[in-house]
Amino acid sequence: MLSKEYFHVLESSKPDNMQCYYVGFFIDNELIGGALFQYLNFKNHATFQKNEVWCNIRNFFGRKFSKDVMILGNNMLTGQNGFYFDASKITLEQVIPLLDKAVQKMQKEIRKTSLIIYKDYQSNFVKYFQDKNHQSYFRFSVQPNMMLKIKESWTVFEDYLNDFSKKYRTRARSARKKFDGIEKCEMNFDDIKKHQKEMNVLYQNVAENAPFNTFFLAENHFESMKENLNQNFKIFGYFLDQKLIGFYTLILNNEDIDTYFLGYDKELQKEKQLYLNMLLDMVEFSINNKFKRIIFGRTALEIKSTIGAEPIEIFGLIKHNNILINQFMGKIFSSLNPKAEWIQRRPFK
Repeated sequence: MLSKEYFHVLESSKPDNMQCYYVGFFIDNELIGGALFQYLNFKNHATFQKNEVWCNIRNFFGRKFSKDVMILGNNMLTGQNGFYFDASKITLEQVIPLLDKAVQKMQKEIRKTSLIIYKDYQSNFVKYFQDKNHQSYFRFSVQPNMMLKIKESWTVFEDYLNDFSKKYRTRARSARKKFDGIEKCEMNFDDIKKHQKEMNVLYQNVAENAPFNTFFLAENHFESMKENLNQNFKIFGYFLDQKLIGFYTLILNNEDIDTYFLGYDKELQKEKQLYLNMLLDMVEFSINNKFKRIIFGRTALEIKSTIGAEPIEIFGLIKHNNILINQFMGKIFSSLNPKAEWIQRRPFK
């Protein structure tokens, strides 16, 4: 996610309200690390999507509170995808102060923003952000990152299902039966170009249903991902009577799989249990191809827990450049981003 190929994707198909910058760190002219910064502009972007009065009010106050944001990290992915350093040349204790200097440099030389965010760190990173340099930041935690570790004993998909309790195994098999008549296939570059418009409609079905969105994908995004990441980016389409009714995407990242964006026909979603079947297909692909972990991200937590994914808490830091507003950051953040209630399901015996 910090590769030249992926950065090409960001440059060729980033969201309309996003700008990306890439910072290098050097010792004696030798590159030892790099960081990704993203600027998000909210002046003409409706962050809260539901067509309700309350969301319109939140959009109004959201724009007044934050016209733009600078993020150290990648707002299009869940997890710590903001920087990389050569561990043989520098320690983690030395890295954080360097990142702080880079943040200050970006604010001074590129553009000062309303908000500064350090995005998605695992709990063991807290100790690196407890010094005086970070006292002005509010530490926040939103939804956890859902992950599933693939057990070595799961050599085929049936092994995985057999580890479920009877209730969840029956539920999974029932969902599979509802897929009768639906054809699933991996889509190549030409398929993606051919079905790009339908894919964007299906993606928007899901994106516009989310209560909170900081961006929308560019129309050519999936095409650009396939063109640049090639075999490390997979798209699987679902067809009914030769019509595309759903798709999901995966990023193959060494021994991990990062689930990416998806889309489906809203009318068929419940009847065919499209989303649950997609999650099960992601697990089956991971088992068949010997991956060790699936990173499902921070949406739809409860249904992801029904297929065995577990929550991993992550945190971020946020600061408003208006000192007066920043004093109330905790209350403001909580009011604009209420925590979703969900029940963690435990499907395994």
